[in-house]
Amino acid sequence: MADAHHGPNHDYHLVDPSIWPLTTSIAVGTLLFAAVLLFHYQPSATYEGLMGILIDARWFLLGLGGAGFIASVFGWWGDVIKESRQGDHKPVVQLGLRYGMLFFIASEVMFFFAFFWAYFNFGVTEESWPPQGIEAFNPIDMPLYNTVILLLSGVTVTWAHEAIRHGDRRDYLISLGLTILLGILFTFMQALEYQEAFGVFGYGPNAEGVVTTYPSVFLIATGFHGAHVIIGTTFLAVCWFRGLANNITKEKHFGFEAAAWYWHFVDVVWLFLYVSIYWGIFDRG
Repeated sequence: MADAHHGPNHDYHLVDPSIWPLTTSIAVGTLLFAAVLLFHYQPSATYEGLMGILIDARWFLLGLGGAGFIASVFGWWGDVIKESRQGDHKPVVQLGLRYGMLFFIASEVMFFFAFFWAYFNFGVTEESWPPQGIEAFNPIDMPLYNTVILLLSGVTVTWAHEAIRHGDRRDYLISLGLTILLGILFTFMQALEYQEAFGVFGYGPNAEGVVTTYPSVFLIATGFHGAHVIIGTTFLAVCWFRGLANNITKEKHFGFEAAAWYWHFVDVVWLFLYVSIYWGIFDRG
């Protein structure tokens, strides 16, 4: 039984009721709904009634969902940081947070495994892969630059980890700042590649069969990886600002460690993408 004056007599932390899980769910649902509207929109089509209203509001819904998600995440993270400052994250809670992050990354591995499975399945069952008429990207052009950028970011985030472990706040901020800049540069390069991809693949509503399969698998695998890079960059940016405010210290820095684990995961996924999709180990012309 808890002591009214000295708090609970156990090492676990029972969180207070929070609205953030609900608002995050609503925001993500709104984002997904807006994405479906965007994907199904065709300029030549005519939309009437409720569908017409929804199509006209697609960008508004996308912005509303995005803003709601960002606000909810900041509020949720803020509560977690507040709990840590209050001393609620005792050793057993910290261990649970580590296990939770590891299980989350394991679930992400299975998420990308599905995309690789689809790509390899088509690679060994179709007569030619990529299909005739589709030209794959040159692996020693922009994809190689992106690979170098992410590998360098893996070095700088490790530098940041070692710096904070030794209490070197200055090196932590410098190295983590470099990692964030490299993440932004990768996203910019990927956007340029996508701009080229839509022209190279000849994406359009009239394409049929396997001709659309290769671009679809390519874009969904690399696109979700790009989304994870943006998420990881956001994680690291939050950790940079927390370090600037001296909220990340030698003694307490698991928030940064979790973000670094996630960033290394993103690096490894890209290496698999580069070798299997860009180099095309299953390609058959």
